[in-house]
Amino acid sequence: MQIDIHKMIEFKQNGDERGKLVVVEGMKDIPFDIKRIFYIYGSDATVIRGQHANRRSEFVLINVCGSSKVRIIDGKKDEEFVLDKPHKGIYIPKMVWKDMYDFSEDSYF
Repeated sequence: MQIDIHKMIEFKQNGDERGKLVVVEGMKDIPFDIKRIFYIYGSDATVIRGQHANRRSEFVLINVCGSSKVRIIDGKKDEEFVLDKPHKGIYIPKMVWKDMYDFSEDSYF
């Protein structure tokens, strides 16, 4: 199921009048088995995070609060994406450069 190109992913939203629930499962909703989850917060609009590619890890980046931009450089294309919905993410395969920046004020906390 592994794919070799970056792409936006939209996750199914479940819920009712009480709120939304998004479930993300490895090898089902994302194209790899989940081994680790980490998250960042407290970065302001002037900070650039990432600034590297990973040899052995693939990622799905999701902004659960606020928004940020992600620049992806895969050797063929240089693209910018906006992450601004908690049910959308971007898949980044191994050896693809990523920069995360322009964090909105509501993603600080």
